[in-house]
Amino acid sequence: MPKLAIVIVSWNVRDLLRRCLHTLDESLAGSGMPYITIVVDNASADGSPEMLRSAFPQVRLLEPGANLGFAGGNNHALRLLLAESDAPEYILLLNPDTEPQADAIPCLLRALQSRPHLAAIGPQLRYPDGSLQSSRRRFPTRATFFWESTPLDRAWPANPWAQHYRLDDRSPAVAQPADWLMGAALLLRTEAIRRAGLLDERFFMYSEELEWQRRIQNAWSDPVQPTAIGYLPAAVVVHHEGKSSERAPADRHSNFQRSRILLARMWYGWRFAAWVRQFYRACYAYELALEALKLILGHRPALRRERIAIYRRVIENL
Repeated sequence: MPKLAIVIVSWNVRDLLRRCLHTLDESLAGSGMPYITIVVDNASADGSPEMLRSAFPQVRLLEPGANLGFAGGNNHALRLLLAESDAPEYILLLNPDTEPQADAIPCLLRALQSRPHLAAIGPQLRYPDGSLQSSRRRFPTRATFFWESTPLDRAWPANPWAQHYRLDDRSPAVAQPADWLMGAALLLRTEAIRRAGLLDERFFMYSEELEWQRRIQNAWSDPVQPTAIGYLPAAVVVHHEGKSSERAPADRHSNFQRSRILLARMWYGWRFAAWVRQFYRACYAYELALEALKLILGHRPALRRERIAIYRRVIENL
C-alpha cells in the first residue's frame, strides 16, 4: 500500500472533480511520494463514475449505491484502508471542489512528518478569486451556537463570540495550532484515526469534522503538547465552497442546522439543544416573514417565492 491515500467523496460535481484530480496529480508530481486516490461516488447522476473510468483509470472508484453524506462516504473508504495489512501512514481527506496549488500536498506531508506532536494538518483555503477563506476554528462555546452563522451574526459581524470562534485574533498568514480545521482538505496520520475512531455518521453533513477533530485532539494530545491539529498557510488549496450542497439548498440549510443541534446535544445536553433548536426555528421564521414582506412589495417575486419555500421546508425539518 502506498504511504499516502487520498479520499474524495463526490456527489454531482463531475467537472470540478476532474479538475481536482488533475491539480492533485500536478501537486504530487515529482515528489517521489507513492500514493493512491480513492473516490467515493455518492450516487451521482451527472456521469461522474463514467468520467472517472474513462479519464482516470488509476483512481479507485467506490460506488456504495446511495448518498452516504460526508461522514458516511469517507468512512466507507476509511474502513477499507484501515483493514489493509499494509495501510498507508497518512490519509488525506479532500473535497472534490478543491484545487491544490503548486506543491501544497507534499508541503503538508513534509510538515506533518516533521511534527510528531501533530495528528493532522490542513492548508490555507482560498476562494477561486484568490481571497482568503476562513478555515481555522476554536471549539464552539454555548454562545457560539447563537452568534455564529445566524441572523445575530449578520447583524453584528464583529461580535466577540464569532470572532473568538473563527480565530480572528490570529493572523492567517502564520502557521499555528487550531482546535479544528475545515474538512475540505485535511491530512491525518492513520494512527490518529485508529485511536480516535471514524467520523460519526449521525452527522450527514456539516459539523462532523468538528466533532471528529475534538476526538482526535483528545486521543493524540498530551500535557506537553496540548494541541494536535496544525494549520499551514504555506500550503494553499483553492476551494469552490458548497458546489455540491448548493444543488439542494433546503437540504443544505436543514443539514447544517440539524448538525449544529446534534452537536449541542452531544456536548451540552438535551435542554441546551432544545433551546438551540427553538432559536433556529425562530431565525428561519424571521427570514420567512422578511421574504414574504418583500414579495408583497413586489421585489423580485420569483426569488422571494423560492426562498419562502426553502425556509418553510427547513422549519418543518428542524
